[in-house]
Amino acid sequence: MKFDKWTVALAAVGVVSMASAARADEKQSPIMTALSSTTISGYVDTSAEWNFGTGNANLPPYKFGGASKADGFNLDVVQLRIEKPLDEANWSAGYRVDLWAGPDADVLGTQSFFGGNSKASAGDFAIRQAYVLLRMPVGNGIDWKIGVFDSILGYESIESPLDPNFTRSYGHSMEPQTHTGVLATYHFNDVISVSAGVADTIGSGINERAQIPNATTLASSTVPTTIKSDTYKTYMTSVALTAPSSMGFLAGSTLYAGIVNGFKSADATISPNGDQTSWYIGTTLTTPVTGLRFGAAFDYEDIDDAPGQTYSVAGYGSYQITEKLSLHTRAEFLKDSTGLLAVYYGQPDTARILSLTATVQYDLWANVLSRLELRWDHDLTGTGIWGGTMPGSTGTLQNEWLLAANVVYKF
Repeated sequence: MKFDKWTVALAAVGVVSMASAARADEKQSPIMTALSSTTISGYVDTSAEWNFGTGNANLPPYKFGGASKADGFNLDVVQLRIEKPLDEANWSAGYRVDLWAGPDADVLGTQSFFGGNSKASAGDFAIRQAYVLLRMPVGNGIDWKIGVFDSILGYESIESPLDPNFTRSYGHSMEPQTHTGVLATYHFNDVISVSAGVADTIGSGINERAQIPNATTLASSTVPTTIKSDTYKTYMTSVALTAPSSMGFLAGSTLYAGIVNGFKSADATISPNGDQTSWYIGTTLTTPVTGLRFGAAFDYEDIDDAPGQTYSVAGYGSYQITEKLSLHTRAEFLKDSTGLLAVYYGQPDTARILSLTATVQYDLWANVLSRLELRWDHDLTGTGIWGGTMPGSTGTLQNEWLLAANVVYKF
């Protein structure tokens, strides 16, 4: 065992013994062992956006976009992840903390309702996820998340670098984003896995409740509201199927379905109960062509007591041409008859939208994701809703074009 020179000097004059120094060193080793299994990673996400034409007061209501990013250079978000993943032990334990800083942190809206910090003045900081990981040796093992975690629904991720496109889909913007609760996952085998959980609400606010502190907000609404009981919670479940190797070129393809039901305070202006049920089904298909795959996603939102319906249908295509070069496309149709996106993101209530997105990604530098994207959003109602030069003005354009460059450094 090796000691530093100060320990050796003290031992030489009899102040400490080498045996006690050895015991002290041994006491530190469990701490060092725990720290050695903890990893730190993250990314810095930047972009530049150009919206064709004049006037960007009314833009398509997809998440993490909008007038604040139009026609300029942007810092989107900085993510810092500290985690210890589960190992193979029967009673394995770990954790994950994802911290966000930047404008997208305010949009995420995970600020605590009890923290005295309103979402309107969030300060460009958010806890995206923070949960304890536990494994119980029941059958093949049950993995638990306890704390704040991403929603179980969706084709796209909250993390932009994990998505095939830079801008988000309308389906992603409709879905629940983050929950405070408990989630259990069980893998029956390599083909079937199931997740089920309970959370405070559908809303992303940490420790948000279906009763106080939302009672005051709901009661002040012009729509009659129903305040929930103290025991009212949000429930969720999902199932994932993965094609085995015996299915040939389809091996690795996935089919995923999930549902989340509960209270969401943002629905107060369109639903007296503030209740929402989110349905999702999605698939990713591999093909015989190396590097080519397709995907599809369907999102449906059922808002209690609200007239009409809101749903999104999207198709995806990705082709990895070379190690560095890839192409990604997305086509999506949105029908929003309830004003769901208008309520959530303060954008115009749009009944029907067709959106086409094409993205070229070329990773020239190590650890850097760089892509160029062209997006077209078309108002199918024929009324013209995009554009406008002043906040609160009415849009007159049926087509909105966006050209965006996205550069992300991952560490």
